[in-house]
Amino acid sequence: MILRRLTIVLFALCVAAASPALAAGPVYPPGSRVGLEPASDLKLSQRFPGFEDPDRHVAVTIFDLPAAAYDQLSRSAFTVDQQGMTGVTRENFGFANGIGVLVSAQAQDNGAPVHRWFLVAAATPAAAQDLAMLIRVEVPEAARAVYSDAAVRAMLASVSFRTVPIEELLGLLPFKLTDLAGLRVARVVPDGVIVIDGTGDDMSKQPYAVVTAGRGAPDSPDDRGRFARDLMTTAPLRDLQLTSAEAMRIGGLQGSEIRGQATGLNGEPVKLVQWLRFSGAGGGFLRIVAIAGKDQWDAMFNRFRALRDGVDLR
Repeated sequence: MILRRLTIVLFALCVAAASPALAAGPVYPPGSRVGLEPASDLKLSQRFPGFEDPDRHVAVTIFDLPAAAYDQLSRSAFTVDQQGMTGVTRENFGFANGIGVLVSAQAQDNGAPVHRWFLVAAATPAAAQDLAMLIRVEVPEAARAVYSDAAVRAMLASVSFRTVPIEELLGLLPFKLTDLAGLRVARVVPDGVIVIDGTGDDMSKQPYAVVTAGRGAPDSPDDRGRFARDLMTTAPLRDLQLTSAEAMRIGGLQGSEIRGQATGLNGEPVKLVQWLRFSGAGGGFLRIVAIAGKDQWDAMFNRFRALRDGVDLR
């Protein structure tokens, strides 16, 4: 009996040693809903969303995309012309959170042979909302002893999805919010965030503000005034009327304040303010647009102003 148990233990150790080395659990690039267990010496890349082993020139690039992108990704996976790749194979491939199409092939990179894999999939609503993904793996022939077919397939089989924590998304923005003035983060959008008053997320019924960072602002004070007014007219409101506009310093930098009134999403009268703060470098600016019902405006304006003063560039 002792000999039998020892044999089983030794066999298990041999199997573990022969298995492709993976991380202890899925690792997600910052802000990405798609992650995997990186093989061997792969680390999170500082250059692109994914992982890389710079010494061996191995790269795993992860594209986290809206679900609408899946049809085009799927068609691309089955096109005849695969950009100079040879030995192309395609197969259905199961992974931790679903099933996709795996394309593998050989190619040349600056005259050196490389192996490439492409995993294309759409998430089910139960796994993730509005998500399609493309994962691209590139392994030079010289690195195949470490990143074998088995190792790459095991890594791709570990692909999983998640809901990205709000704090992680906020940490990726080019600014930080140091004073929410009692407002709550409702949604993080590209280069910005929507904050709202109260517990619900219906912006047609509750005061809210949108904080974004942008580029392309002019240097001239006169041009900045026109620039601010043009931005103000893009607010998704009807019957917009500007009631005041002035240049001012915000956070020690040149800025602008424009106030207005309009008809809200449900036909209700609203008031709004737009603040721009120009960074003075490369046309960068911070924009805050705050909106509240006409009867809520007086109670909200000072809170909106506190929010404005609590936005700092990183």
